[in-house]
Amino acid sequence: MSDVEVFTDGACRGNPGPGGWGVLLRYGDHQRELYGGEDYTTNNRMELMAAIQALEALKRPCSVALTTDSQYLRKGMTEWMAAWKRRGWRTASKKPVQNADLWQRLDALCQHHEVSWYWVRGHEGHNGNEKADELANRGIDERDVNDV
Repeated sequence: MSDVEVFTDGACRGNPGPGGWGVLLRYGDHQRELYGGEDYTTNNRMELMAAIQALEALKRPCSVALTTDSQYLRKGMTEWMAAWKRRGWRTASKKPVQNADLWQRLDALCQHHEVSWYWVRGHEGHNGNEKADELANRGIDERDVNDV
């Protein structure tokens, strides 16, 4: 199984508002950058979309070290997901899980890979996170170009 490093970030100008996601993939000496955006979304949806796009870009099952500055994403995948699934995608207070469509999509993708989830504080100079942030903002700036 190939070892892949992934750095993801989501951004939003206004929340909700125009948003973008960014991904930096590293495999050996190879590096790939991905980004995209939406006209009206939330920061959390863009964080999830970054992880989804990263895993969808992998052509075969991989061992993935995914680093994010989103506690929402990391905790969702490592702490909350199992309970949401047991409760039929409901929270402990019996409300529907927000962004369940994206959580379910991400969960399905994770079935094909061995994913380890790591958190770093955003905007603290971490090279991979800074690049993912730059790409997410590019996704906002260029969203009309990417949607053509």
